[in-house]
Amino acid sequence: MLAPYDLHIHSCLSPCGEEEMTPNNIVGMAQILELSVFAVADHNTARNLPAVRKLAEEAGLLLIPAMEITTAEEVHVLSLFPSVEAALEMGEEVYAALPPVRNKPDIFGYQRILDENDEPVGELEKLLINAAMLPIDAVFEKVRGYGGVPIPAHIDKSANSVLANLGVIPPELEAKTVEISPRGIDRGFAPPDGEEYFVITDSDAHDLETMSGHEARALELEEISVGAILKQLGGLE
Repeated sequence: MLAPYDLHIHSCLSPCGEEEMTPNNIVGMAQILELSVFAVADHNTARNLPAVRKLAEEAGLLLIPAMEITTAEEVHVLSLFPSVEAALEMGEEVYAALPPVRNKPDIFGYQRILDENDEPVGELEKLLINAAMLPIDAVFEKVRGYGGVPIPAHIDKSANSVLANLGVIPPELEAKTVEISPRGIDRGFAPPDGEEYFVITDSDAHDLETMSGHEARALELEEISVGAILKQLGGLE
């Protein structure tokens, strides 16, 4: 069966995410767009996932718990997890590895944790868009240790991508899937010659306009489940 997806959406917890990107607004837009599967992947944290999970379950949508982790090399890794609990545990490891730099909301934006009613229940102090002191190989290993799938994010971009920052996708990472931005797809960008990857493309939305304007692609799945998606994207048995 075909499952329209968007696996890279930021909530307002990401300092670069607009305040309109609340759990209710994200889930509501996913319904309007008729997505079967979506993921909220905030920078270096998973603390808004519990609220999103509750709303997604009520709406009959499948949430893939996720984070966008910034490695020590300043490479973004889209990380998908089998459960919200696994994402939260990994999120605490990543947050602990961030440098002790406080967020400045007037410059970077607020980092608010919201409940299922979009009410603030907390705020993270460390600036989430910094690089964690975890090299890319350690991030891949840790994500897989939680049963997750690490995916090099927006590999076509000139900043914060594995190709821009490292020049190659290190073969020892054994990445099975890569993400290419919609703009990269439009201009025919492809992974390096001689390397075969499953390719996904996502909105990387930080606001509702970007999320709503993204033309979602579909995954062909035996069943619409977190396990089926992780198996396909991660080559899991």
